[in-house]
Amino acid sequence: MHSELTISHADRRPMYLQIMEQIRHRVALGDWKPGHELPSIRALAVSTRVSVITVKRAYLELERDGVIVTRQGKGSFVAENVDLGTQLRHEELDQHLAAAAEIGRQLGLTSDDLLARLRDAAEPPEGEEPGSEEVA
Repeated sequence: MHSELTISHADRRPMYLQIMEQIRHRVALGDWKPGHELPSIRALAVSTRVSVITVKRAYLELERDGVIVTRQGKGSFVAENVDLGTQLRHEELDQHLAAAAEIGRQLGLTSDDLLARLRDAAEPPEGEEPGSEEVA
C-alpha cells in the first residue's frame, strides 16, 4: 500500500507533526474516507524514511484526537465519526481571530472594541438576509 505521504527534512516542524498534518489533510479532503486502512507503522516508516517511533507517535496522537482508530492485530483505520472538514475550518477561524486580536492589541484596542468590530463585520450588508450570498 503506497502511503503517498512525504516528509521534508528541511521543514523545521517535527516529522511526526508532518505525518499527522498530511493524514488529517487527506481525511479532511475525503481522500481517505471513514474505514480506510492506513499504512502499517512499519510500512509508513520505510516509505517516508523516518523511524518507527516517529510514525507510532503520529498514529498515537491521531488516535487520541479521534481521527483514527487502531484495532489490535488488524491495523489503523480512519475513524467512522470524524468530521475534519468542520474541525479544520474552526481551527482556521481560531488562527484568524488570534491574528486579529494581536493586531488589535498593537493598535491599543480593548476587548470591547474588538468585540464591537467583530459584531460589525459579522452583520450582513444592508438589505441582505443572514446566510444569503450574492452570486457573481
